[in-house]
Amino acid sequence: MDSGGSNRSTPDWGAMADRTAARNRRRKGVLIGGGALATAAVAVVVAAVVVNSGGTDDSAQDLPSPQTLPSEPQQPEPSFSDVSPPPPPDPRDFISTKEKDRAPLSAGTLFPAETMSTGAGSYKKGASGATKSCASAASSRLGAVLSRNDCDQVIRATYEKSGVAVTVGVAVFDTQTQASRAKNQAAGNIQSLAGKGVPSFCRATACRLTYNSVGRYAYFTVSGYTSGKPVKPSDTRARQAGKDVADYAFSRIVERGNRQASAAAAAQTG
Repeated sequence: MDSGGSNRSTPDWGAMADRTAARNRRRKGVLIGGGALATAAVAVVVAAVVVNSGGTDDSAQDLPSPQTLPSEPQQPEPSFSDVSPPPPPDPRDFISTKEKDRAPLSAGTLFPAETMSTGAGSYKKGASGATKSCASAASSRLGAVLSRNDCDQVIRATYEKSGVAVTVGVAVFDTQTQASRAKNQAAGNIQSLAGKGVPSFCRATACRLTYNSVGRYAYFTVSGYTSGKPVKPSDTRARQAGKDVADYAFSRIVERGNRQASAAAAAQTG
């Protein structure tokens, strides 16, 4: 029996609950699927980045190439002459033979200075001169040696210091062989030469003697006291004076060769 109100139907709460649960399940599936797709997309992007970072960057191919520099101009190659320059003249050649030793030769050219200086002091030059008669400028024994080897001339000069006097005699030959032979055969002495403030010395008394040669020149010294005192074997003053003058004669002969060699070298280059 109706109580007098409108007739209403009661809602089906069970059916409504079933529909709501179904909708929730579908929505959850869509969300899960979308998340899986997003995860897949991220994985693809990451993979792409990893591959590109390890490979060649193609953008480098787009960079401009280095500027091409112009090549250096070709330089001429240095050239060298096949002809070697002649060797410098040897001074010894000019004092070894008469043919090449052509410079003026006299007492004045060989011994021009009025003093001869050494480490021990200076010697004053006395008389000097030259002779073609070689034997007359030497003792009989040495004169024979000079003549036998065809001596051309003998140039002599005397030097004195503190009462000790020395005469050097330079015998001139055509060849070095003759001069060397005369030195090796030497006996006796060169004659002392007095004058120009130096008295006679080394006549009939003991004196010091030396023999030597260089090039075509053989040179001999006799040294002693101007007082006439004989030179004893233990004497050192006369011996040193003879050595000083012999060394000076050697240097003057060598200087003669040097001057001629220098002139020949200048002529070659000029």
